[in-house]
Amino acid sequence: MDTSAHPATDTDSGDAARSDGPTPPAHRRRTVLLLLGLTAAMSATALVIGLLSWAPDPPEPARPLTLAEGERLAAMRVTNLRDLRAGVRVTAGAGANRTELVGWVDWSRSLLYLDVGGPGAGADRGLLQRVGPALVIRPDPAAVPTPAAPPLVPPVDRWRQHHLPPGAGLASVLDLLLDLSADRPDPPAVGRWVARDTVAAGPVDVLAAPLPAAPPSPAATPASSAAPDDGQPRYWLDRDARLHKLVTRLPGVGPVTVTLNRADRPTLRPVDALGGRPGLPRALTDAERRRLDRLPARLRAQGGGATATLTAPVGADTNLRGAGWLSWTTRTAYLAVADLGVPDRRTLLWRDAATQARADVPATAGGGGTAETPGRPPMPPPAGPWRFGRTGTDDLSVLAGAALAAGTDARRGPAQRVREDVADGRTVDVIELGAGPGRLRYWIDRDGSLRRLELHTSAGMWAQLDLSPGVMPRLAPAPRPPGTTRPAARPR
Repeated sequence: MDTSAHPATDTDSGDAARSDGPTPPAHRRRTVLLLLGLTAAMSATALVIGLLSWAPDPPEPARPLTLAEGERLAAMRVTNLRDLRAGVRVTAGAGANRTELVGWVDWSRSLLYLDVGGPGAGADRGLLQRVGPALVIRPDPAAVPTPAAPPLVPPVDRWRQHHLPPGAGLASVLDLLLDLSADRPDPPAVGRWVARDTVAAGPVDVLAAPLPAAPPSPAATPASSAAPDDGQPRYWLDRDARLHKLVTRLPGVGPVTVTLNRADRPTLRPVDALGGRPGLPRALTDAERRRLDRLPARLRAQGGGATATLTAPVGADTNLRGAGWLSWTTRTAYLAVADLGVPDRRTLLWRDAATQARADVPATAGGGGTAETPGRPPMPPPAGPWRFGRTGTDDLSVLAGAALAAGTDARRGPAQRVREDVADGRTVDVIELGAGPGRLRYWIDRDGSLRRLELHTSAGMWAQLDLSPGVMPRLAPAPRPPGTTRPAARPR
C-alpha cells in the first residue's frame, strides 16, 4: 500500500476549506465596519430627534434690582460727567413726526453739537449748538432728511439765536441729553432688571427705572412689582456704570431712543455766539497789558477809523447783522443794521459820544444786500424819519458805544487773557474785562490793532463787531428835523 499520497490529500482538503470562506482577519474588519455604520445611524437618528425636540432655555424673568445694580444706575450720571463727552444718536417721535439728531454731547461744559434731521425736523433742520440755556441754530432747509455727524470745526456763518418753548418737542429732547450728567450720585435706584444684551462695546444689563431727573409719578405701579412692559425707561448699562442706550417716552414727543458711542469723544468747539473755543484764562503778561493800555492811541493813528461788520444775537429770536464805519478821531459810528426776522427792512444807526439817531428804511434805501450780509449804509445819511435821543442801554447801543470808547479810554482794572485766536488771518490775544452780562472781549493782534470787540449780551450770548482799521470816509451827521437841537453831552 502506497502511503505517499496521504500528505497530498490532506493539503488539498485544507486549501479547499480555506477557499470556502473569509479568513478570520477579514471577518473581523467586516464586523467592525457594520458596527460603525450602525453607531453612525443611531447617532444621526438621536441628533435629528434632539433637534426636533430642542427648545432654547427660557429667558431669565424680570426681577427687582439687586443692591449692586441699583448703585450702578445711581452712579450713571456721575460716570457720564467723569467721561466728559460722547457721540450721540437720537430718534424722537415716530412716523412723519420723527426727528433724528446726530452729533456729540459734552457733559463737562453742558454743550450739545448736533445735526438735526428726519421728516419731523421742520424749521429746526440743520446744525444746532447749545451751551446751558443758550441755543443757536444754522438752518438748512435743503439738507437731506437723514442727518450726519456735524463737521468738527463748525461753519463760521449763518448761526442765529433760537428760542424753543420749554417742555415742547425738541427742547425736551435736548434737556434729556444734558440731564444725563450730575456731579453727585442719585439716590439708590428702585427699578427692575429686565434682560441681558450685547452692544458694540460688550455685554450690558437692561434695567428699567424712572428718569433720574424726574421722580416717579405717585400713580405709577411700584417698581418692585412692575411688569417688564410697564413703559418705564430702559437703560443699557455696563458693569462700569456707563450708559450705552436709553429708551423712554417724553410728553409731546413720544418714543425716544438715545444711543451713545462712548469711544467717540472729540473736543468740541462752540461757535462765536456761544463764546468760541475753550481756552485757559490767565492774567495778562506785561506785553499784553502794554498793548491794551496803548490801544486808544493805536486806533487813532490808524487812519482814524475802521470798517465794521456786526453779528449780534440780542434776544429771543432777534438776530442782527450790520455793516458800516467807526471813526475814533470824531467818535462817530454809522451802521446799517438788518434783523434776520425782518429781511426787507434796515435800521440806520448813527451815533457820537452823546447822541444817537435811528431811522427805519426799506432795505433798498438802507444799503441793500441781504439780511445775512447787509450792505454799508448810504452816504451821506438820507433824509427821513430819524429818531434822536441820548445813547441807549440796549445791547446794540452798548456795543457801539464800547467800540467808540476804545479809541479814548485806556482800559484799566481786572483783565484776563482768555485764549489765543485768529481774526482776519492775524493771530490775536482775546482779552476779557468785566464780569457777568455786559463784559467785553478785545481781540488785539500782536501789532496792537483791535480786530474784534465782543459784548456778552443780556440774552447770555456774545455779539461781535469785527473791525478792519484803515482810512475812513468823512461821516456826516444824520439830518435833523427843523427846529430840533442837539442834546448836551452827558458828564464824564
